[in-house]
Amino acid sequence: MAQKINGRVAYADLLRVFATIAVIVLHLAGSQMGQVAVASQSWRVFNLYDGLVRWCVPVFVMLSGMFLLEEGKSLPLSKLLLHNCLRILICLVFWGGVYAVVEYAAAGGRLTLAGFGNALLSALRGNTHYHLWFLYMILGLYLATPILRAFCRGAGRSDYHWFFLLCFLFASVLPVAFQLWPNATAVLRVWYERLDIQLVMGYVGYYVAGYYLKNYTIGRLTEAVIYVLGVLGAIVTVWGTAVLSGRAGGLVDTLYGYFSPNVCAFSVAVVVLFRYVLGVSEERSRRQRLGGVAQISFGIYLVHDLFIMILRSLGITTLSFAPVASVPVLTAVVFLCSFAVAWLLSKIPFVGRWLT
Repeated sequence: MAQKINGRVAYADLLRVFATIAVIVLHLAGSQMGQVAVASQSWRVFNLYDGLVRWCVPVFVMLSGMFLLEEGKSLPLSKLLLHNCLRILICLVFWGGVYAVVEYAAAGGRLTLAGFGNALLSALRGNTHYHLWFLYMILGLYLATPILRAFCRGAGRSDYHWFFLLCFLFASVLPVAFQLWPNATAVLRVWYERLDIQLVMGYVGYYVAGYYLKNYTIGRLTEAVIYVLGVLGAIVTVWGTAVLSGRAGGLVDTLYGYFSPNVCAFSVAVVVLFRYVLGVSEERSRRQRLGGVAQISFGIYLVHDLFIMILRSLGITTLSFAPVASVPVLTAVVFLCSFAVAWLLSKIPFVGRWLT
């Protein structure tokens, strides 16, 4: 059984914190890859950092599934809609408006009432800042949660295995094969399109996998195999992207995809590692501190790109000094600033919990 600190699952809190840091690394490392030559040392460093944190988004989705699909946790439709879904909608409007105004001002727009209104209207129409795509996706999963909870209640272990096999095949393996070998897989693609198995597409596989990995125990041999596949996945992500990009003369991000088989294996291995290895410590004080950070990790995610934009406006990027050092240094700066703002927002009575 997972250890709990003050009612919170300890390894899940650790995962949230590290996944939040990984997102910042991802956005900092990836932001300048297009500015340097593929064969350059800087590009190779960016590729290494970027490739090694590709698990962050799948892990966030699995964390959501761990708790929203939990059988023992009551989640009536009214609570799902008026709390979980409403919170996402409020964050979309608020943070979409914030980023729209900042981008409008950065582009030379005057911060008049009309300009502010136009920026907010743009956000309401769905033209939101790039990293807010996650909110739309997670909202879609929330809307499907009652159906997925019914599946989790009734499914046996073999049912999950069949479900994951279909997810892996149709959402992961085949789409990547079609991109890498379009001519060789042409006939197979016809079958793929005509079968049209939408039930196992998108992030639903990760969502259900989060519940499965939290509630089912895996054997030592299976755990070892998962680690081996995870390491291979990480190697394929970094090395494979370098090879494909070198041949093309520009970034080929096929193996960066969150559904690529290599990232799938890597992501599952990270969750298993945190549950069975990194999350077993009895050091309560450290857990409590990280638990506090984990509670506002969503707020850190929402606000972090503001500080990346501020640094960029000051002429500070990951190319300002050696990338091997700039990525971790700027990640620390952005994380600490984002934590401070998210923490302050979380302390605002009533409003804070809806924005972080």
